[in-house]
Amino acid sequence: MSQAVCITTPIYYVNDRPHIGHAYTTTICDVWSRAERLMGRDVFFLTGTDEHGSKVEKSAAARGISPQALADENAAEFQRALATFGISNSDFIRTTQARHETQVQEQLRRLVKSGSVYLGTFEGWYDEGQEEYHTETRARELSYLSPISGKPLTRATEQNYYFKLSAFADRLAKHFADHPTFVRPSERANEMLGRLRDGLQDVPITRTNFSWGIAMPDAPGHVVYVWIDALFNYITALELGSADPARPDRSRYWPATYHIVGKEILWFHAVIWPALLMALELPLPKCVYAHSFWIADGQKMSKSLGNFVDLATIDRYFAQFGLDAWRWYMATQGPIAATDADFNAKHFHEIYTADLVNTVGNCPSRVGAMIGKYFDGRLPADSTAGQPAHDGAIGSHSWDSLCATTVREWESRMDAFDLQGAARIAIDLLRRVDAFINETAPFKLAKDPANAVQLASILNQCAQTVRVAGVLLEPFMPSKMAALAGAFGGQASSGAPWVVRVKYGTIAAGHPIEKLALFPRVDPATCVPAG
Repeated sequence: MSQAVCITTPIYYVNDRPHIGHAYTTTICDVWSRAERLMGRDVFFLTGTDEHGSKVEKSAAARGISPQALADENAAEFQRALATFGISNSDFIRTTQARHETQVQEQLRRLVKSGSVYLGTFEGWYDEGQEEYHTETRARELSYLSPISGKPLTRATEQNYYFKLSAFADRLAKHFADHPTFVRPSERANEMLGRLRDGLQDVPITRTNFSWGIAMPDAPGHVVYVWIDALFNYITALELGSADPARPDRSRYWPATYHIVGKEILWFHAVIWPALLMALELPLPKCVYAHSFWIADGQKMSKSLGNFVDLATIDRYFAQFGLDAWRWYMATQGPIAATDADFNAKHFHEIYTADLVNTVGNCPSRVGAMIGKYFDGRLPADSTAGQPAHDGAIGSHSWDSLCATTVREWESRMDAFDLQGAARIAIDLLRRVDAFINETAPFKLAKDPANAVQLASILNQCAQTVRVAGVLLEPFMPSKMAALAGAFGGQASSGAPWVVRVKYGTIAAGHPIEKLALFPRVDPATCVPAG
């Protein structure tokens, strides 16, 4: 049986519309999922929508519709966006679905029974925009302002059910110590450790001043706090709290391999969620990866500044550069590390030209064109096949070794969620082919018929290596690399096992090799501005 792995996005709040932040998180999860599937893993890729809370209730009332109608409308918009982005998710969970609500209530009953939940009174500060509670100490650190919106926090007093987060401080600290890659990148882990050292306060898990949410079981008037409700999606989608034997058994996917989240919601995922799982005696996710934010032209994205990258702007990039170019930019230039990433049209065009036009597009085109010109579009035989390199020349043995080493390193980078490293390794393989062509100058060798055998070997080696590089680039650019596989495929087509697809030398001599144009040049004067 293949290894089971699981990756999740945060579920997206339906009071918002899809934008670059949603596109980024979902796309990088999709790249990883496609790579793991390529390697033969059993992948569960979860995304969805967070549909409860006071903001949804208020927005629906302002429009004169029910909260469920608003949730249905915006959840459908997110699902349409996922299709537009070419996302291959395994499931789409909605927190208003019965499968989620019933399991959340069952897990809460377990928490109450275990003594991890009690009734108390909250007195502190509330961030209405984030629907997040803060203690006096934390609010003072924030200057009584929301760390996300900058708006003032609101003083609140309310009777709530509490989760005994403080009881798990030592266990959480030990888990961080025993699993140094539990939270990544390391800068984010250090932030969480700093807050842990300041001490943990119990957290409210219900509210009583609105009704749009999951009812707290056996507690009339109490509605489950939207963040607690949302966190449970990771296990309700896997049916870990289901007593229905008719539901699918997805337990093999837990614990999640990666929770991918934005840095602004890391506290919930790195501290509160693990503590809840400890209380439920469930395994913790293997890694919570918190990426940074996109900014635009050096400034925070804002609709008022006109630099906000929304769906309409993204659609214009698709029209001009194509979906695969957008995916490449997201995966290779995004804010995966501890610093924010700057999105601007000029940089997008530069990356598109350097990486995609000049390398991913040009290298296969050169090889295909020369095979077409000198060998009637049929792959010539390599006379060095199976022989070691000699006299300093590059033979098939060297390319075989290089490809095998590249594949192993790519696998390691992908497993570690180093998408940028994996992309660089793959594209560097094509750059090696380009350099080899420049060094050996097959277009000069072709002028003398005496060089026919050497010319054939060079172009065979180039084509074999281009095909392997195309497989490694497939998770990033599935459509364009499918075209490349069709032109250079040979026996290692898209349906073959991983070990066959990435093996050097599998295109048989005489197989048709087509010249193809993958990425046309784009006039920089026509590039799409943000906003």
